[in-house]
Amino acid sequence: MEKNDEYFIKEFDRNVFGERLRMLRTEKGIGQNRLAKDLAISNASISYWETGKQLPTIEAVFKLSVYFNVSADYLLGLKDD
Repeated sequence: MEKNDEYFIKEFDRNVFGERLRMLRTEKGIGQNRLAKDLAISNASISYWETGKQLPTIEAVFKLSVYFNVSADYLLGLKDD
């Protein structure tokens, strides 16, 4: 599909999610261990998400968006702000 088609579907890029998560975490000055503890998720999950090895659950995306005060759309790469 091309962008000028009526229904253009953007491809999901798991690296965008990982990069944004890492950026938000480092801007806040916290490590993976602290984030994992604050959100009651495993440290391995944070690492896997940041490296693109795994995708987060919807619940995890929700927790992260609330924690960092950003939209889920931003984390998922649908919006740039």
